[in-house]
Amino acid sequence: MRSGFVALVGRPNAGKSTLLNRLVGVKLAIVSDKPQTTRHRILGVKTDEQGQVLYLDTPGIHRPLHKLNVRMVDAALESLRETEVVVVLVDASNKTGAGDNFVVARLKEASVPVILALNKIDLVKKSDLLPLIAHYQKAMEFAAIVPIAAATGENVDALEQEIRSRLPESPPLYPEDYLTDQPERVLAAETVREKVLAHTRDELPYTTAVVVDQFEEPARPKAPYRIFCTILVENDSQKPIVLGKGGSMIKRIGTEARLDLEKALEGKVFLDLHVKVKADWRDNERFLDELGMPPQRRR
Repeated sequence: MRSGFVALVGRPNAGKSTLLNRLVGVKLAIVSDKPQTTRHRILGVKTDEQGQVLYLDTPGIHRPLHKLNVRMVDAALESLRETEVVVVLVDASNKTGAGDNFVVARLKEASVPVILALNKIDLVKKSDLLPLIAHYQKAMEFAAIVPIAAATGENVDALEQEIRSRLPESPPLYPEDYLTDQPERVLAAETVREKVLAHTRDELPYTTAVVVDQFEEPARPKAPYRIFCTILVENDSQKPIVLGKGGSMIKRIGTEARLDLEKALEGKVFLDLHVKVKADWRDNERFLDELGMPPQRRR
């Protein structure tokens, strides 16, 4: 049996969360077409007769402009020192640029095998893949290069085989039924934020956060979870976007989030949402601590 930790890293919107959900077989990470969706490191565990793979979905590596982004990038880079294998995802449907080179430069710090997964090949002509592979072969010596489509599952099994072959021989590190380390409060906040991202389009991609003010487990059988959340925006002009005309948008966000949470928690959910303006929260260290963001590394 082979078991160990595997970090999924890459630029924002490379498809790391989609790949995590595909590999584990359960939706653990929220997914959006907006970059910088993942803010926390998320553990997803896959256990079978071959062993146990502990996947770490990490925030996208980018040049940070706010203290929030600094903490996000630190969380991703810290994973390079804590895992047996690193998988770096690259969006093969986008032209290679400075951002990709920035990620590769950071990966040269890794002391473990680094596998390159060229993602979104379902959006690329096959003839365009060979030059892309050649480019990355020159940029760095990868343990393997595997073209995949995380959204459809194409070739993900081949990537998984490459990962498992490089894990150490070891019995499972967690109980067989262990799936993730994400608390239910975090699940609730992230589910609501996913719906905000889905329905506010480009108006609020980075300037919103969700805080769980109260999370009550069912007091008796068949009673609902009672969850109270605040959606934070950075200025007064953004508040009406989340509320919508006559409260239509926040009602839609709440309904979709509640349905998803009922599936995840396997029970009824009462979900109460409010919107609050909190300027410059992305640079407020104390508030970032309250959000559960990992502290900034000492430099």
